[in-house]
Amino acid sequence: MFHQHMMKSSSSTTTSSSSSLNNFYSSLTHSLDDLYGAFDSQNIMSFHFLQLVLASLQSFYSEITLLVHKLHLPIGEKWLDEYMDESARLWEVCHVLKSSISNMEIYCSMGANITSILENRDLSPQISREVLTAINRCQRESVRLEEENKSLGETRIKPLTMKFEETNLIHSKFNGFNGFRGALYAFKNISSLLLKIMVNGLVYCSNETSLSNLPHINTTSYSENRAIFRTDFMVSAARLNERVNEREDEQDGVLLKEFRETMNSMDELKRELERIRGFETKCDISGRVENLKNCFGGFQCGIENTIVQLDDFFDEIVESRKKLLEL
Repeated sequence: MFHQHMMKSSSSTTTSSSSSLNNFYSSLTHSLDDLYGAFDSQNIMSFHFLQLVLASLQSFYSEITLLVHKLHLPIGEKWLDEYMDESARLWEVCHVLKSSISNMEIYCSMGANITSILENRDLSPQISREVLTAINRCQRESVRLEEENKSLGETRIKPLTMKFEETNLIHSKFNGFNGFRGALYAFKNISSLLLKIMVNGLVYCSNETSLSNLPHINTTSYSENRAIFRTDFMVSAARLNERVNEREDEQDGVLLKEFRETMNSMDELKRELERIRGFETKCDISGRVENLKNCFGGFQCGIENTIVQLDDFFDEIVESRKKLLEL
């Protein structure tokens, strides 16, 4: 009787673990599909899209942490070291993201200064020269910003493992710790893709960090075997990767849409001021000034919201590590 009770208990635990794992993989798939749908030509590498990417990453991290409790993992074994290593990698990359965004704040304040010079003042030759000087300073700052972010990428991102791999989770080593090792591998693999997207948008994109250099995933073979290997999420990741590659600019630098828009808007205003300089006739540049003001306003808003989101993620990482260490 006791033996039968133990058998039922063991079977119930196995079923519960399997259900928890399936729910985790299903969540990965749905979130990646949502990101795929959210990415289009209108919001390529925009703050809006990158904040969705970060929200997905944070959600995945919460779920992998909850999975620890659901799978009833043995206390103090190797799974904890592997979990801690991955959370430390997330912490480091997200701190680089925050540093790169902080670098943007100086540039953003200089851009706001350009429009403030023109506020409630007629465009005289002196004001025109003052605005052109402010634009030139801001443009130099944009170059310095990209160089500093490039350095951040080379010194702090490059040493970290951010490789998106094409490996089946059916491999025996992923069955360890009631399947947690496979789930953690899946999380690390997908987070590498999401972090790479964010690095290209917010830090710096070069040939070495380009998403197009990630290994190609054979979506057909994964589709055929998805029922056996539970790799729906890999199919979804492949689709997202390919969609981002289709829209990715073939240029080095910070790919963030709002950053590029501020630079284009400054260029337009600068060309207009240089064109009318030396002429006595009045010229209406209010449209270009308003456009520049809106661009920098949206840019500043994106900076602030993303920093808040990153700080929230840092708090969650600290709290989850503390709870697991206390087990």
